[in-house]
Amino acid sequence: MDATMKRILLVIFLSLGVTQLHADTLALKSGHPDTYVVKKGDTLWDISGYFLNDPWRWPTLWGGNPHIANPHLIYPGDQLTLVFIDGQPRLVRNKTLLKKLVEGRVKSKNAAIPAVALSLIQPYLAQNRIVEKTWLEALPMVLGGESPSKHHIVGDIVYVDTNMPIGEKVAIYVPGREFFQASTDEPLGQEIILSASGRVVESGEISKIKLLTNLQETKVGFRVAPVEDQALMSALFMPKAAQLTEPTEVLAIEKDIREVGKLDVVYLDRGKADGIEPGHVFAIYRDGEKIVIGQDGLPVREIDRSSYDNLVAKFSNDRVYQVPDVFNGNVMVFKVFEKTSMALIMSNAHPVRVKDKLITPELKSLRNL
Repeated sequence: MDATMKRILLVIFLSLGVTQLHADTLALKSGHPDTYVVKKGDTLWDISGYFLNDPWRWPTLWGGNPHIANPHLIYPGDQLTLVFIDGQPRLVRNKTLLKKLVEGRVKSKNAAIPAVALSLIQPYLAQNRIVEKTWLEALPMVLGGESPSKHHIVGDIVYVDTNMPIGEKVAIYVPGREFFQASTDEPLGQEIILSASGRVVESGEISKIKLLTNLQETKVGFRVAPVEDQALMSALFMPKAAQLTEPTEVLAIEKDIREVGKLDVVYLDRGKADGIEPGHVFAIYRDGEKIVIGQDGLPVREIDRSSYDNLVAKFSNDRVYQVPDVFNGNVMVFKVFEKTSMALIMSNAHPVRVKDKLITPELKSLRNL
């Protein structure tokens, strides 16, 4: 068969198959195993990563076996086998492997495995929050402490300018950045950064709080808030593809630096009001660069532009080419506020920056065909 005929057949194949590919085709990782024995500490996300290029699509991989649809039915010691059902890869569970101790007794199972457990990613999750500025300004304030030092740490007693009930557990915050929607300049909220936790040990017009933990030293002017259930994070995350119609992007980097990578935290410019939930996964895309046709008629990349080329890029549309956006990885939302959310970078090919685009992950499969 000659090269021309091969190309024609390839075009026909892609034309006929693109709808099915878009529907739910899973891309298996090169060198994936055929079987896997579940170990203590595994998550469904982890296990899917052995088989798939995109672990966030774990619900589809498990979809062929009703016993696996419920993650609480998968235990350490279970053997999983990769099979194909209607042409699609699926994991099914074989009979549980019974592990015996030296004495011959059957070893009891550990707890059922989750999708992504909070305990596994807790070290990478920031304790910051995004709140209304007026709410923050109404909170009680640290006036000082029993110690003459300006910096207070675990074990110190600090004074607060309000009457608080004895025994109440509190969080102490330092105000951070104020965020705005880039396209409309709408206020999105005020960042507050956790400084310490404490407990009220004496009530009165001026209450006393004993510091129980600290992430940084507590100073005068920091704000004090009761620990609320809604401020706590879920112990289990179920990754699922985010479905949003509004443009979404990286609003800010938690560390307030230029670029970050895997297991770093970023803020997103969408939140509860936009349908964002913990566990939502986004694909990260960076804007494709603008290629300028230079004076010599040759393409010039952004990094190589002269001042003249920059003028051409700004004012001459017929000599500028916008190349496609570049896929960069995935982020998973772990904390949601009214207009913003926080997400953990689960994978990235290049550094992640502010204003990187966030879209429904399934588009990655089409772009990589």
